[in-house]
Amino acid sequence: MKIRRPRWRAATGAARLSEFVTVARVSDIPPGQIRVKDIPGARVAICNVEGTFYAVEDRCTHDDGPLGEGLLEGDEIECPRHGARFNVKTGDVTCLPAVVPIRAYDVRVVGGDVQVAPK
Repeated sequence: MKIRRPRWRAATGAARLSEFVTVARVSDIPPGQIRVKDIPGARVAICNVEGTFYAVEDRCTHDDGPLGEGLLEGDEIECPRHGARFNVKTGDVTCLPAVVPIRAYDVRVVGGDVQVAPK
């Protein structure tokens, strides 16, 4: 039996420079806050964790809940529907009922702009 691996990977810093798109200004997302933005091919939740920005898909893998409407506590984002939690740095599940990780995207800050690399 052949095992299929997901086509995406957690943030690795491997995105090419030309692939990044600006999603917000640094001042638009205060520490501890989340903003949801559309990028080519995805809707992402941009999270400010103590001044460092992370981007994850805005969809809980448990029931498709909008993660951007949930809480950001430290480096975990919580789904507002059933409380599933994910690490925003890696996309890994940190609390049930979700068991499948979410996508994490490469993020950088350039001249005050928060930029995300679409997958």
